[in-house]
Order: sequence, then C-alpha cells, then structure tokens
Amino acid sequence: MRLAGLAGVLFGWAPDTFWNATPAELGALVAAVAGDAPDALGGGELARLMEAFPDG
Repeated sequence: MRLAGLAGVLFGWAPDTFWNATPAELGALVAAVAGDAPDALGGGELARLMEAFPDG
C-alpha cells in the first residue's frame, strides 16, 4: 500500500494505474527518478579499502 501511495505522489498515478502496471514499468520509473547510481564495490576493491582503512 505504501508503494502505491508513493507512486501516486511521485508519478501522479491513480491507484488503478499502479495496480495495472507491470513490475518493469514501475522499475523503469523508479530508475529514472533515482538517476545514475554508482556501481557496487567488487570484492577486490572492498578488500583493498578494508586494508587501507582498518577499524582497529
């Protein structure tokens, strides 16, 4: 229900538009609003950062 409300506020969707939308349609709108997200860290990059910045 919360997601349906957010779709109404963010995208101007009426409840029936939300409930008739496919996950791909909703995902495309969310991705468009979110913009370009950075890529996740790879295992090697994470290990390098943990070594460079140990927590003690």
